[in-house]
Amino acid sequence: QVQLAESGGGSVQAGGSLRLSCAASGYTVGRYCMGWFRQAPGKEREVVATIDRDGDTHFAYSVEGRFIVSRDNAKNTLYLQMNSLKPEDTAMYSCAATRTFYRCPLGSSEYHYWGQGTQVTVSS
Repeated sequence: QVQLAESGGGSVQAGGSLRLSCAASGYTVGRYCMGWFRQAPGKEREVVATIDRDGDTHFAYSVEGRFIVSRDNAKNTLYLQMNSLKPEDTAMYSCAATRTFYRCPLGSSEYHYWGQGTQVTVSS
């Protein structure tokens, strides 16, 4: 049974940083594509970042240059380092996992497994 558990969310002022973690069980981080998604109230869920089997990453335009996605295979954990946070980054952030190796999908419907999410709130 695959389980993903996010942590690290919280409240921060604009310009601050947070690091989200996604600990996986029943699933091997680093073997397949994984992604971070977010959903703000009243908005659709959107992809934030993905990372494939080889470590190639993709970022949404709105976070490129500010966010970094990484993983620790030994800890079986995915991370999202968020820097220079803006109020518009406020959302529920979730990690997601697929059985795809490369060309990570950008649509949430193509991810099979999801964590419960962690709230990020950025104040101005």
